Amino acid sequence: MIALPAAIPPAFSIALAVLALGYALQRSRVLPENAAQILNTVVLYVCLPAAVLRYVPRLTWTPDVLAIAAVPWLLLPIIALAVALCARVLRLRDDQRAVLLLTVALGNTSFLGYPLTRALIGERALPYAVVYDQLGAFLMLSTFGLWLLARYAGPSDAPPSARTMLARIARFPPLWALMFGVFVMPAQPPAWIDAGLRSLADALLPLAMLTVGLSVRFAPPRDELAPLGVGLLLKLVAVPAAAYALAPWLGLHGEMARTTVFEAAMPPMITAGALAIAHNLAPRLAAAMVGYGLLLSLLTLPWWAAA
Repeated sequence: MIALPAAIPPAFSIALAVLALGYALQRSRVLPENAAQILNTVVLYVCLPAAVLRYVPRLTWTPDVLAIAAVPWLLLPIIALAVALCARVLRLRDDQRAVLLLTVALGNTSFLGYPLTRALIGERALPYAVVYDQLGAFLMLSTFGLWLLARYAGPSDAPPSARTMLARIARFPPLWALMFGVFVMPAQPPAWIDAGLRSLADALLPLAMLTVGLSVRFAPPRDELAPLGVGLLLKLVAVPAAAYALAPWLGLHGEMARTTVFEAAMPPMITAGALAIAHNLAPRLAAAMVGYGLLLSLLTLPWWAAA
């Protein structure tokens, strides 16, 4: 049974404040146009790997931890079926269907997922968020996401080869940190290393939320309100509800189950929306899914965190 949160943790309030600051800076154009890209690089190459290195070595790779990684892949066929049914009922174009598949299947499980998991569930839950993100959402973006873009972006886009997918995966810094954390990093590193990683990981919340605020767009596509509404309902309600149902079936309980459901409840991945826009796949719908998904998730995420 889902309980209402008794109080919003201070860290979540800080995250919202920094997010609002980022959006205000975007609208005022005080910062250079590439500010979000620069901050994104810092988060991707510094803060995310530091968080992975700090928390992953503490994991014991039991079957229930591996079950966390299985959840997003088990949700994928459910999402594909739901989107196919909605596309038929609403008579959606192929590009609109592709955008819904991308943005409903792929959540913002790292940039938002890591700091908000820490803020709303607790620091001990962060390793579970890393597993969900790295072995779920990121691998899904690099395989299913690339295939989907090539499939729907037009005849000029060749389907991605296995080599292309592997190369994309190999270039992702947090994945290298994950491998290092699993096979090399001790659970209790020297104090000076742990302190350094903690400082860099602590910077994840403000920098990630500032980056999201600088990147998000709000532009309602008036002629695409139906697919937008269906997409947001699927992403913010139906997908986490399905994860909530799957969790006990996979043997997930307590913080593991809460974190898994919480990660599944994340709004659409900004990268997925950006890729859809870059490939000219229903760009207004993609931007709206990301922007309004983020806005509405600020209301839904505290409740899913308490599930």
